Amino acid sequence: MKAAHLTDRGVVRVGGPEARGFLQGLVTGNVLTLQPGEARWAALLSPQGKILFDFLMSARTEADGSDTILLDVKRDMAADLMKRLTLYKLRAKVEISDASGQFGVIALYGGAPGEGARDSRHPDLGTRLILPVSNIDAQILTFGGDAGLADYAAHRISLGAPEGGVDFAYGDAFPHEADMDQLNGVDFRKGCFIGQEVVARMQYRGTTRNRVLRVALDGVAPPPGAIVMAGETRVGVMGSSSGAHGLALLRIDRAEEAAQAGQALLSGETRLRLM
Repeated sequence: MKAAHLTDRGVVRVGGPEARGFLQGLVTGNVLTLQPGEARWAALLSPQGKILFDFLMSARTEADGSDTILLDVKRDMAADLMKRLTLYKLRAKVEISDASGQFGVIALYGGAPGEGARDSRHPDLGTRLILPVSNIDAQILTFGGDAGLADYAAHRISLGAPEGGVDFAYGDAFPHEADMDQLNGVDFRKGCFIGQEVVARMQYRGTTRNRVLRVALDGVAPPPGAIVMAGETRVGVMGSSSGAHGLALLRIDRAEEAAQAGQALLSGETRLRLM
């Protein structure tokens, strides 16, 4: 089992007697059914159905027995997520805070399921631990040291789990384009949430044109955002990569047509092959 201290992750805390109901009407995931031991992927969308923030939600019981939801989010977006949620608070009995200075996030992966909350995106992604900052170093040592962000990124990429801001653009991508429908990031039976009508329409009409797909790389890994071409046709853009593997946001039909025609997908001088 490996452990990586995810220093690029922050934590937003949503507590109070109405915390679950408050989030339930806002985000793509089902908060009411969230159980201890689960880290459930979800997003807060714009009214147009595009991803503004994505995060892993976990439930925590406080010392006084109250229920708290912790949102494991990109650290540089935690303060903005807190502010955005506060705009929706109105008279709801909730307390929203950026707890990134209090808590750190550890990913456990590469072995049998261990302690922590199971990452709902993929069975092999492992679990997440959200711990007081003062406990992080000691916890990491029990697993033989910090595997590092790069090692965890390689693991994530190998399983096809996209990362916001690298594999898809916040404010520009729909949940289907970030594979949230396939990786348990959207509950289509939970009822209304912000942007729900657009997301439901894409689901039931099958109108998704672009997706983050796994690719094998023959050559130097292109940087995120590098254009992917099939001949003279733009197919998409590169996302994150590690070694000979990467993720790319591609126009599905064009990528498949190129593959069927034996036409290479190229990003610069590097050839991409769909996996």
